[in-house]
Amino acid sequence: MVFKQRSEPLELVLNRFLKARMDFSEDEQKHFWTITKGYEGEVRSDIWLLGLTDNWLILHDLLLEYSQSIFQIDTLIIAYEKVYLLDIKNFEGDYVVKENKWYNPAGVTQKNPLHQLERCETLLEKLLHQLGFKLTIDSYLIFNNPEFHLYIPSIEPAIIFPTQLNRFLKKLNSRPAKLDKKYLQLAKQLEDLHIIESPYPKLPPYTFEKVKKGMICCNCNTFLTDETLICKNCGCVEEVEAAVLRSVKEFILLFPDMIITVDSIYNWCGGLKSKKVIRRILSRNFILIGKARASHYVEQ
Repeated sequence: MVFKQRSEPLELVLNRFLKARMDFSEDEQKHFWTITKGYEGEVRSDIWLLGLTDNWLILHDLLLEYSQSIFQIDTLIIAYEKVYLLDIKNFEGDYVVKENKWYNPAGVTQKNPLHQLERCETLLEKLLHQLGFKLTIDSYLIFNNPEFHLYIPSIEPAIIFPTQLNRFLKKLNSRPAKLDKKYLQLAKQLEDLHIIESPYPKLPPYTFEKVKKGMICCNCNTFLTDETLICKNCGCVEEVEAAVLRSVKEFILLFPDMIITVDSIYNWCGGLKSKKVIRRILSRNFILIGKARASHYVEQ
């Protein structure tokens, strides 16, 4: 049973919005690519784990803290007297391990993911003890990109390669499951301890005045060019109200400190729809506060 679902990271959502509206530097583009590939790998792993029986408790995407040390868990599986810690890697290409150092396909050294996994396991073990649970922890690096290969001098049991995924899942399903209320209690405690971290400090610097205005296609993220809202790039057609509300949501997420007014949304949408249309849509879906020039809208 999936106890905690994974949602698309807000940092990724915001970066996608910004990428369409401003020029990213090389480092910003690289970071956007990294978090995109990471999320794609995690989603692929979540689909793979649907083959696990319902007798397990699965928590995706946990950000936890122990003794002022923050650590992230891609997927945690709670089993009988044991937990499985899965660190998902969407690496692509040929990687090499030499003298305990990892090199990417370009020959550049990378952080050793086994060291990261060990740190995460150590902190999780201490946190579990603090919560009153003494469970065995089995930790694994899950490489699920079929285009990945690792040249490593010796066998590393903690690494699961793409060709081993089905066998690994069968091995898990072969374990007896006798989960009682205490395991549900643990899952609930870990979910409650999950930290929601603000993504805004990690974003490229931007302001309302400097980002490009307009409505973006919901399918291909290119700008719509006329009030028909038919994308000239992919041909996608979207209902006017849905398109405006999606643009309002984007405005709210990117500029949480700005107030929602007819003028601000009209400007944000690049004037593709009239103020009359925007006022009607806002009035139907938001609460109007104040009158005349002081009026603005808040979410219902």
